[in-house]
Amino acid sequence: MTTLFEILSALCLAGGGFFCIVGGIGLLRMPDFYTRVHAASLTETLGAGLILLGLMLHEGFTLVTVKLLMIGLLIFFASPTASHALTRAALLRGLKPLLDGPAENK
Repeated sequence: MTTLFEILSALCLAGGGFFCIVGGIGLLRMPDFYTRVHAASLTETLGAGLILLGLMLHEGFTLVTVKLLMIGLLIFFASPTASHALTRAALLRGLKPLLDGPAENK
């Protein structure tokens, strides 16, 4: 049974690392502010969530797992709220979304 948890933990950690790397590349490659914020929020929520899940599986049911769960809940609620507030402030400030797509597609 512990081997199964170790395998699941390794898969979650690798998946979380993959999503964090892909999100970092997305931050560099996306054309405008709104798509960059979208990439960052998905990376933080999905990548960090998988990493925290992997750490919880690795640790077993201890006090550390409860602390990791509390961190995960904080990220789960705060990240989408912060991303929404950031994009709303940018829109109200007058930053227009890029509607035509990247320049290389024209």
